[in-house]
Amino acid sequence: MIKVGIIGASGMAGRTIYKLAAATQDLNPIGIVRHEKKAKEVLGDDAQLLSGDIFAMTDSLLSRFDVIIDAFGTNPADADRHLRLAEKLINLARKNKIRLIFILGAGSLQTGEDEHLFVDDLEKIPASSSWINTPRQQLKELQYLETITDVDWVGISPAATFEPGPAASYQLGKDTLLYNGQGESKVTTGTMAEVIVKEILVPQFHQERFTVVNTGK
Repeated sequence: MIKVGIIGASGMAGRTIYKLAAATQDLNPIGIVRHEKKAKEVLGDDAQLLSGDIFAMTDSLLSRFDVIIDAFGTNPADADRHLRLAEKLINLARKNKIRLIFILGAGSLQTGEDEHLFVDDLEKIPASSSWINTPRQQLKELQYLETITDVDWVGISPAATFEPGPAASYQLGKDTLLYNGQGESKVTTGTMAEVIVKEILVPQFHQERFTVVNTGK
């Protein structure tokens, strides 16, 4: 059995990944959550959980995992914690040979004829000042990960819209923001979970980022 730790298992993405992993042969998922009561309401009373502040958890506590998925979520004011957590996990994985899977943002993807970063477009949205720090910090997280060559990490950026929903047919890409045949750049949590579980069972990407978009229902 592959032991999979899911940071943020009660969040929008994390809960879907946990439920799919729990239903998948050969995977033994454990949710790493801040609030056990809330997590059990979302995942069920029989959910396997490790509760507490991820930043306070010791290497000895986390070294049990073969794979750790970072689906960590926080408010925009504290978005620098994305980078801090990546640094913590890289140090952990370096010592314990753990595979790391990071859910990143779409802001670090390239778009347009000039291949500018999507975060540049996001900054132009009215009132974006209240949340723009999150994609900015997730860009820094990817830039940090791209310097790491001695840990087996992979990053996954969703399409422009990342929302709850069932798995659908999908397309993978590398560093460019993807759109489907209807001109939508959207991916659902069900699709993201399916892609991540497949990547755990049959690794295809190493020390790189890729992206995914729903292409159908």
